[in-house]
Amino acid sequence: MNLIWFRNDLRLHANPAIDRAAETGEPAVAVVCLTPQSWSEHDEGVLRMGFWRARLVTLQSELEQLNIPLKVLEVGHFKDCADALRKLMQELGAIRLLCNQEYPLNERLRDRAVEQAMRSAGLGFESFHGELIIPPGEVKTGQGTDFKVYTPFSRAWRRQLHRFDRPIRAVKEAFSTSGVSSDEVPEDLGWQVLKHDAQLWPVDSEKIRARVYDFVEQREADYAQKRDFPAVDGTSKLSPYLTIGAVSPLQLIHVLRNQYRDESWLEGSWLNEIIWREFYRHLLVAFPELNKLEPFRPETEARITWLDNPEGFDAWCQGETGFPIVDAAMKQLLETGWMHNRLRMVVGSFLTKLLGVDWRLGEKFFMQHLIDADFPSNLGGWQWSASTGADAAPYFRIFNPITQSQKFDAQGEFLAHWLPELAQIPAKQRHLPGAGAQFGRPQPIIDYPSARKRALGSYNSG
Repeated sequence: MNLIWFRNDLRLHANPAIDRAAETGEPAVAVVCLTPQSWSEHDEGVLRMGFWRARLVTLQSELEQLNIPLKVLEVGHFKDCADALRKLMQELGAIRLLCNQEYPLNERLRDRAVEQAMRSAGLGFESFHGELIIPPGEVKTGQGTDFKVYTPFSRAWRRQLHRFDRPIRAVKEAFSTSGVSSDEVPEDLGWQVLKHDAQLWPVDSEKIRARVYDFVEQREADYAQKRDFPAVDGTSKLSPYLTIGAVSPLQLIHVLRNQYRDESWLEGSWLNEIIWREFYRHLLVAFPELNKLEPFRPETEARITWLDNPEGFDAWCQGETGFPIVDAAMKQLLETGWMHNRLRMVVGSFLTKLLGVDWRLGEKFFMQHLIDADFPSNLGGWQWSASTGADAAPYFRIFNPITQSQKFDAQGEFLAHWLPELAQIPAKQRHLPGAGAQFGRPQPIIDYPSARKRALGSYNSG
């Protein structure tokens, strides 16, 4: 019998652990480990965990149709997984534990301990790269070192893709009956969850699949032209599904490739987003200090004096800075658990450069509130915003929240949707700091020119 350990890989297809179990021809049992202490330490958000739970319950039904019951281990902490899994293996008479690898340091240490426990007990342990298309360590510079900048990494990644592109297996036949009964998934996961908007983020496999095909067939071709406009439905909104593994990047590139008659898809803008996700995971493995929230470029951060600015940080968190594009973006996050990618850069720059707040506070807030909270990508994005990450751009890149708003939401549609007070004033005035103050919106908490000057001085010190 095989025991399949699910984490953030909540899908049946393009799942190497399930594929391996099917190859053996033996019965299989699935298991999840609930680790609320570790989730708390990792700033997992209640909305994301509610989304994860909803997808897990749906997956449980899909697994049971294949004669794969789901066991639930409430263990508390990552360090408790090894002993709990070993005991379950022995109780079931299972001989092999199968899982897909995760790449943050604590997860890798957890898996190393589990593997050691299995080996010591004479049990099998196999893990697979189901979360990445190209495994860490396989994309190197000409000198055999790890890439530190995205653009050359992406070129090398594309050149290497043919070596790792593989067929997707769909599990169609039921497994042999194991005689094991499923456990019920706790409502709160032993911790706390917030029910997600099922209309906005469905968890049914067919609806997820339809969302993938709808984007690739209808909107991917225009992605480069529309991706930066938050009032336009120009992005895929598939990031939450990638985060919990309801879809895999391999599935996405197969759908993308099948949409084209030639190799032009390899140069597409949307493929870049998949490669960025891979890049940040490769960095976590190659540079372990990143897992401890250390800057990728410590020489840059050494010049910065982060400000003690709790009032500014609180205003930013609540979407009450008086800068409409920043506030509208934060309102979108607070209400939906998602934020448009262009606006993530705008609010990140505003917090770190203009308010002078340590990027780690923004990183934590996003982890706690995003439905697509993903540690590698979130960490990379925040270091990018603070100019302390793996980024070729200079420190003086500071997003002007006024011109960003005017350029990417010219008619103020996005602003008026999330800040309805602004619908009462002319579109051109909606972008200005303090817009809508007569209807209750706040005055700006900073003077932009002065804040920009301070930021440049801080980053350029020394």
